[in-house]
Formats: sequence, structure tokens, C-alpha cells
Amino acid sequence: MKRRDLIIIGAGPAGLSAAIEAAQYGLDVVVYDENALPGGQLFKQIHKFFGSKEHRARERGFRIGQQLLEEAGRAGVEVVLGAQVIGLYDGLIIQVVRGDRIERVRANAVVIATGASENMVPFPGWTLPGVIGAGAAQTMANLHGVRPGNDLLMVGCGNVGVVVAYQMLQAGCRVQAMIDASRAIGGYGVHAAKVARTGVPFFLGHTILQAEGDGKVESATIAQVDERWQPVPGTEKTFAVDTICLAVGLTPATQLSRMAGCTMINLPGLGGLVPATAQNGATSVPGLYVAGDAGGIEEASSAMIRGRLAGLAAARRQGFADSQAAESRGQELHESLDRLRGGPFGERIRAAEELMHKALEKEAACQTA
Repeated sequence: MKRRDLIIIGAGPAGLSAAIEAAQYGLDVVVYDENALPGGQLFKQIHKFFGSKEHRARERGFRIGQQLLEEAGRAGVEVVLGAQVIGLYDGLIIQVVRGDRIERVRANAVVIATGASENMVPFPGWTLPGVIGAGAAQTMANLHGVRPGNDLLMVGCGNVGVVVAYQMLQAGCRVQAMIDASRAIGGYGVHAAKVARTGVPFFLGHTILQAEGDGKVESATIAQVDERWQPVPGTEKTFAVDTICLAVGLTPATQLSRMAGCTMINLPGLGGLVPATAQNGATSVPGLYVAGDAGGIEEASSAMIRGRLAGLAAARRQGFADSQAAESRGQELHESLDRLRGGPFGERIRAAEELMHKALEKEAACQTA
């Protein structure tokens, strides 16, 4: 059985950032990813990041992905693609499928950076061809050059919804409407404004009732909702569309952290059930860390910082990083993350993490009582 200093599962922004941070301290690092191409969600993001220069503002996601890959290569990180990790067991042993072989590898530390999956909303007709996740539409258009459809309804006005809607317009789609059950746009105003300037109507306080069509989506009906989120009779509107994109949130990929026996906690502010972690991503399993959306839904900028914190912690735990230098670097990363979460969009994250840390303190107190 092979042994590595650090195994990272997932070659997205969090995983690559963790690999780069750890490798610069001299760790032998390998990254496994089940996809044919590395980079995760970054290579679907053709828009410019928003915020401060410190957090890659005005840089396009796919450019950042390319930079991370180049940096990982220079640091000596081994990236193994087409490798699906199907098991994570006691002793930090992983089981990975590569082609027609199954390999077992032991690690001194593991970082889970497996990302998240798109949520779906069931409604009459939701299984018709043409009902897809917004992330799937983004993959089709931005990675493969395939337009998902001609006339589109976007369900969800968070960041994913407004960003993908604008990218679908750039791809030549006609976005007939944006809807959201909330009465406020959840995404950044700068992104929503770009969509609004093209004339796309926003129907807030609305939900989708059904999709209709003979073997595929041909129309969609929406309606206003009341204070109990129930459709209001008489407010129905029907749009002739061939594509319905669902941008209704993400769920952290927790299969491996649950398999490893991590303490889990349900935090809706982070996307639901997540592994309880310290500020550096350490879980209740010694040597096991979680970074990025697998530990709570945030933006890619946060995922990269959280990845670096996990990589630094893994290096420090194994004695590769000088204690004083690591302390300074960790403080620098924490301060950067705090600044990123400083605005109103960070309130949800800060509140959820406070609940998590209180739960961890309570658990530690119980164990020592």
C-alpha cells in the first residue's frame, strides 16, 4: 500500500489551494479528482469576480483556475484525474477507482474538497427533458459550447441564478423571466443589474407551478406565493420556454466525511448537514480536514482561503511548517477570510460558524467531564 503525506480529494478551487499551500512546505501531495479535467467550478466561471483585489476581484474564474493549476505544477503537486474515491476508512486509508483498478492508499493527512451538488425542486413536469440545474446549463455553455435551449426560465435569483442567466444571454438564449419565492433578490446587485438592463423581468414572491410539453418542455406556469409560501389562485402566468433552469441552492457533498465518522451538524446557513470543523478545517477525526463547499456553501474566493488553511494545518500537524511562521501565515489567512465575510452576505456564514463552534465546545466539554 502506498503512503502519502497528504491526499486531497477534489481538484477544485479548495483542493488545489490546499495542495499548493501544503506542497510549499515540502509535503508529498497527491490530488484525486473523478473528472477528466481539473479546476472544478472555476472553469465554468467566465464572469469577473466581485469584491476586492485581495480576493481576485476583476479576474475571471477560468483564469484563476489556470493560475492554480500552473502553481500546483510548479509546487510538485501530483494531480490524478479520472480517479473516483469511493472509500475513506480508519487510519486515513482511501480506496480509489482508476480505470479498471481499485487502489488503496494510506495518508498522514487527508483534505476532503469534494464540493457540492445542485438542489432540485419537484413540481408537475419536472422530469421532462429541458428541466436542468443552472450549473448544468453553465457546464454545457461555458465548457462544451452547447446552448442549453432557446427560451429559458430561471428559477432562483441568488448569485448562481443571476450570473448564469446573464451567461445564458451571452450564449444566445432568450431569458423570458427570472423568478424567486423570496421577495428580495439574493444575489449581488451588480450581477442582477446586468440581467435587468437587458430587459429580463424579475418576478419576486413567485414559484413555479408546473412544466408542460409533449416529451419535452414547451411551457412553464408560475404563480405568486403568499406569506405561507402557498400559490395564490388567479396569479398564474405562463411562458413559452423550452428550458427551465433551477438555481435553488447547493448541498455539501458529505458522503466521505460521514463514512469517515466525522461529527456532523445540521446548519441551514451552510447548506444543511456538514462536518463540524475547527477554523482550520480540522474535523473530529485526527488528520482529516474539510475545505470548500464540502464543509459549507460559500463563494469560490472563500473556498480558496479555506483550502489554504487546511493545507497549512496538515503541514503543521506533520511538523513540516515552522510553528512561528505557520502561526503568522494562519493569522494572515484568517484575517483575509474575515474581510471577505465582512459584508451583509457574510452574516449567514458568520452566524452558522458561531453555532458550529459552540457545538464543538459543548462536545469537548462533555468528553472531558
